[in-house]
This record gives sequence, C-alpha cells and structure tokens, in this order.
Amino acid sequence: MFRSEQMSLVQMLIQPEVAFHSMAELGALGTAQFRDFNTNINVFQRRFSGDIRRCDEMERIIGYIRRQLLMDKISLQEAPPYNVKLPDPREIIDLEVLLEKTESEIRELAENWQAILENCTELVELRNVLEKIQIFFGDGSISRSAFEDIGDDSSDDGGPLEFVAGVIPRERIAGFEQMLWRVSLGNTVVRQAPIEEPFVDPVSRNKMHKIAFVAFFQGEQLRNRIKKVCSGFHATLYSVENGFEERVQMLKEVSIRTENFNTIINRTKDQRQMVLLDVAQKIPTWDVYIRNIKAIYYTLNKFSVDVSSNFLFAEAWVPTMNLQDVNDALIRTSRSLGSTTASYLYVVENDEDPPTYHRTNKFTVGFQNLIDSYGVASYRECNPALYTVVTFPFLFAIMFGDLGHGIILSLFALWMVLYENKLSEINDEIWKLFFGGRYTILLMGCFSIYTGFVYNDLFSKTINLFGSAWSIHYNTSTVMTNDMLQLNPGEDYSTTIYQFGLDPAWMLALNKIIFQNSFKMKLSIIFGVAHMLLGVCLSAINHKHFRKSVDILLEWLPQLLFLILLFGYLCFLMFFKWIKYTAVTDEESLKPGCTPSVLVMFIGMMLFKEQKPLDGCKEFMFNGQDIVQIVILTCSLMCIPWLMLAKPCYIFFRRKQTGVPSEQEPMSEIFIHQAIHTVEYVLGTVSHTASYLRLWALSLAHSQLSEVLYNRVFRVGFLIPNYVGAVAIWALFLPWSGLTVGLLVVIEGLSAFLHTLRLHWVEFMSKFYQGEGHPFKPFSFKAIMEEEQY
Repeated sequence: MFRSEQMSLVQMLIQPEVAFHSMAELGALGTAQFRDFNTNINVFQRRFSGDIRRCDEMERIIGYIRRQLLMDKISLQEAPPYNVKLPDPREIIDLEVLLEKTESEIRELAENWQAILENCTELVELRNVLEKIQIFFGDGSISRSAFEDIGDDSSDDGGPLEFVAGVIPRERIAGFEQMLWRVSLGNTVVRQAPIEEPFVDPVSRNKMHKIAFVAFFQGEQLRNRIKKVCSGFHATLYSVENGFEERVQMLKEVSIRTENFNTIINRTKDQRQMVLLDVAQKIPTWDVYIRNIKAIYYTLNKFSVDVSSNFLFAEAWVPTMNLQDVNDALIRTSRSLGSTTASYLYVVENDEDPPTYHRTNKFTVGFQNLIDSYGVASYRECNPALYTVVTFPFLFAIMFGDLGHGIILSLFALWMVLYENKLSEINDEIWKLFFGGRYTILLMGCFSIYTGFVYNDLFSKTINLFGSAWSIHYNTSTVMTNDMLQLNPGEDYSTTIYQFGLDPAWMLALNKIIFQNSFKMKLSIIFGVAHMLLGVCLSAINHKHFRKSVDILLEWLPQLLFLILLFGYLCFLMFFKWIKYTAVTDEESLKPGCTPSVLVMFIGMMLFKEQKPLDGCKEFMFNGQDIVQIVILTCSLMCIPWLMLAKPCYIFFRRKQTGVPSEQEPMSEIFIHQAIHTVEYVLGTVSHTASYLRLWALSLAHSQLSEVLYNRVFRVGFLIPNYVGAVAIWALFLPWSGLTVGLLVVIEGLSAFLHTLRLHWVEFMSKFYQGEGHPFKPFSFKAIMEEEQY
C-alpha cells in the first residue's frame, strides 16, 4: 500500500479462433485493462456488435423470467462463482434457443392463466351479485316500493321500473353514488353490499376489495346515463334476470362453472410452478454466463484486426508482477484448444501515465476508498491510505474519546465483521456505506476506548482503578462547615502520579473544564503539527522517487524548516512548560502562579513584543530564550524567500546554460506560480495548525454534552429516595440510553468522522498528495459480479 503497483503496457497477438477462450481466462484472472483501438468506428459497426445484441436479448429474457419468479415468490438458487467455466461460442446458440423456448412457454402459461383467472373473476363477481341481490329484491320481483326512498312523483307515470347490477372497487363507491344521484336528479336508488373475499388482479397480483350494488331507475334515457357513470367509475355490470326462479337457476349454473374454472386454474398453476421451479435452478448460472459472455464480446470489440496475418491485435495495462500470469493464461488457452500458432505478449515502452492500482483486502479497502474519494493517487506517488489506517481512527478518537461510547461503536463494528457473509447480502445503499467501512469503524471504536482511558471518561463518569493521588488534609469540622475548599498541589498531591490517564479526582473539581480545556488544546496542536510534519516528510520521499533531488533542497527543506522552527518550537514550549513548572518546588519563579502562557509567549515572539512578568516571576522559561526566539524567527522568515525564489532562479540559470526551446513555460509564469505556492504554503501552515484545534473543541463538546445528558436525565433517578427512586432509575434508563446512542454515538460520531476526513484531505494530504491519477479498471468477471450486486 505504500506505493501503487508498477504497471506495464503490453501488446497481444491472438488468433480469432482462441480469442473468446483467451478473454475468458483473462476475465477470470482480472489483471488486464484493455485499450480501445476502434474509437473512430461506430459501435454498431464493430465486429462483435451482433453478438452483444444477442446477449442483450438473452438478458431481457432472463429479466422477464426473474419477474415471473418474483411474482410467484419462488426463490432463486445461489449464484455460481464468477470464474465458472463458460460454454463454447457454439453452445451459446443452443442457450439462446433454450431461453427463447422457455420464455415462450412461460409467456403462454401466463397468458392462459391470466385469461382463465379473468373469466373466473367475472364468475365470482356475478355469483356475489346474484347472492347479494336477494337482499335487495325481497320476494324476488321488482316492486314500486323500491322508489319509496326517492321522494318524487315521477314514478307514478306508469313506466316500467328497471335496474342494473354489478360490482365496483370499494374506494370508488362513495363518489359513484353521488354521481348517480346528480345525473338522475335524485331519481335513482342504489343498494350496496360488501363482498368479503378479496379479488386478485390477474396482471399485478394485487388484492382488491369490491362492493356489489344494484341501481333502480325508470326510463331508457336514464339507463344510458347510468351506464356511462358505471363505465367512468370502472364498475362492471352484469345481466341479471328479473324473476326469482331465473336468478336461482342462474346462480346454480354460475357456481358449477366457477368450480370448473377453479380446477382449471389449479392445474394451470401447478404446471406453471413446475416450469418455474425447474428454470429457477438454472437462471443464476445462465445469468452469469450471459454477463461474462457479453463482457468478453464488449472487450473483443476494442481489438483491431491485422488483415495480413489474421490476428487480433490488442494493448492492455497489466501490473508488472502479473505479466507472467497473463502470458501463461494465453499459452494455456492456445494449447488446450490445439491451436497451431500460439498467442504472443510483449511489453512496449510508452510515455503515457499508467493507471493507478493499489492491491487491497477487505480490511484496507475501506481506508483506500476514503482516499480515492478525494482523488485517485498519481502513478507511483505515496499512498496516504497506508498511514490513514492508524491516523484516521486515532484523530477520530481524540474527538470522540469516551470509553463507553467507544465500546458501543466497537461492538457494532464487531457484529458487522463477525457476520459479514450474511450481512453482505443486504442491498440497501445506506447500509452498504456502513458495512463497507466496518473495519474502519472497528478501529475507530478501539482507539476511542484507548482515549477514553486516557481522558478517564466513561459516560461522563470516571473510573478509579489505581487510587487517586490527591488526599485531603483538612479535619472533619473544616470540611463540613465549608461549601468550597481548594486543594494545594504542593501539599495535597503525592509525588507518585496517577498511573495512566487523568486522576479521577478531577471529576469533582470545579476547575475541571479549565484544566481539560488547556490539556486538550495543547494535545490537538501537538498531534496536528506531528501529522503535518509526516505529510511534509512524505513529500521528500515523492521527490526522491521521481528523481527530483533538486526539489528536496529548493522546496522541501525550506518547508520543513519553516514548520519545525515555528510550530515545532511551539510544541517544544508546551513540553518544557509541563516538565519545568511544578507546585512541589522551593523556587518561587517555577511555581504554577508564575507559569507563562505559551500562546501569549508565541504571539509575542512573532510581534517582537515583550511581556512584563509578575512579581517574583521570570519573563522567559529558560536563560537565553529571547536570543533563541530571535534566531528562530529570523531563520523561519528567511525560508520564505528561499522557497519563493530558489527554484525559479535555478530553472532560469539552467536554461541559460543549456539553451532550451521557446515552447517551454515562460519564466514569468514560473515565478508567479512559485510565489503563489509559497504564499499558499506559509498561510496554509498557520491556518492548518489552527484547524487542528477542532480536535480540542469537539472533544470538549462531546464530554460536556455527555455530562449534561447524564446529569439532566439519568441522574435524576438517583436523587429520588426509597423505592420510587429505583423505579425512576429503571424508567429513565431507556431515554438516557436512547439519547446516548442516537445523539452522542451516531450524530456526534458522524460529526467527528467528517472533521477527521477534512483533516486528512486538506491539512495532511495537501503537503504531498497530488491525486491526479486515473484508476486501474481491469477486465474482470469478479468486478462485473460486484457491480451487478451493488
């Protein structure tokens, strides 16, 4: 992972009769990225375009069969491995014929089943109409009493009383009745009864609920209006006899026909099930076949044809360490098919930028994806992913440092790691983001457990593992009569420091935030400078690898000196202050009251400003510090013109000595670009150092939010006495734990993740990373399978 794979451009001469099988071998190997020689030829005019269209048609058939299997809730067999042996090109024709025959058979069964189901549905609807209509007719005949609810004298004209009967979807019945009332001016009576059993749509297979209805009216003109309304509301009308005996006889006939249709439906369904169950075992294998075969023909379309020798000519990028594997695959294929002429492979020289390829596994791929999201590394430059494996979870843990929250995060990631084979089958897009970074999350949780021990923070509480180094020397009366007492580090703190992390007594201190504020702020600057220093050092490795030794002297050295002289000195002052000043001393100037502010001292150095010390204290931490600071500031300022002018001047004098063509970049632009680069680095160093203060800010905010959540929610139960308090603790645990996971672990964790990502992309990688490469995309059956899966 330190540097991308070394790539070689190879040329291949392959006989047409072995080209398909050779590509099958290379697709299973997955180590060759082929170049397109036919960019000026229309896609439809290429040699294997017809084969690709045939594969498209077979994919369409498989898609149709899959939908039919899904409709019948038939599960597919597990897909075979990506490197399954493919059939010969001649056998592909047989597979095409078999697929067309299978589609025709399934489509015919589906159409027959749909037609029978539609007829059966109509009979069931008619049967329900005949059964429900008895409720509406009473003794079996239409009487004028049906118009008693109309309230109109129009029924007394002696005209015949008529009706229509049918079924309508349940959700349309309300609007249907209102529309009938309006078009008939209130001269229609509608009676309805729900049908208990749901109907299945023959096409979509969705369940539908319908209602049987009868509409009574008078007059032929009104009949036409009612039929139009029924058509508009998708109501199905059925012809029902007026006489009771006729309806009874009709119901018997419909019942017999329904039973016959049910028998036919069951037989058709069984036959369809047999066909689908048989094809369900073959579809996954056929699918892999067709996708791989299509990929082979698509790749072969990139080859050019050597007319003189009847060879297929191809070029491909191959990792240098896999050249022998590719050559062996070509030779093995030619021998297995009995070819008289072997395929050739040889490496060619070129001036193009090869693709970037980093070999990863399931552990490192998550970190590599974080880097590639910013930009693919330029060919053979240092890969930040190698260092991100450690620095990313560590910087995250500085902001997220809580032992309890780290355990929750680790357990979640450990669950994904242990059950990764089963969980990898979930195709949700958001889930794939979490699952792809399961090892990253696991390290983030483990590092958070470590920093939680350092901060001595467990859900905003401390752990007393080694006993506090603080001791109270006041008597009982003094303690009981004073609300606030201050401990003296010189008297109340033992000479033996707490073994690991923060002393648990700090949790009880009123100045805890002030102490943590100073402690975490200094840590963030120290780790930030170390992180940037690593990036600057990696730029020297890039210069050496690309044989730019002059850049090490003219660019890298002033950059390194500027960073170390200023901000390295700032870190030195922090460590020196921690070591030198103590409460256990007899020298007044070394006691905590005389401790100078490192930040104020650093700003004073930059502004050449003196800081007047307190009485009995010293302005500087050590003798000669004022001289040292002047030297440091002078040298760091000298690095700016060094960085700005040294390289352009070197290029100018070298061109003057050797003489160069006028097509090269003008010197004026070189000076301008170098000046911009210098200003960007100098200002960036200052702003990037300040940017690492987010480690301090988010860490402090996370701990304080955790403490507020504990005190305002869960701790309330401990303040309630007796058994009521026990019940309150049990009741308050659920909201406290939910807020802890949702707010502190998920939301705060996502915030810390994004801030850590920014620190790597901007503050760290900008020191050495170009990210202007293009990824290696080999012809690989495995990659094709993964793309289809995701």
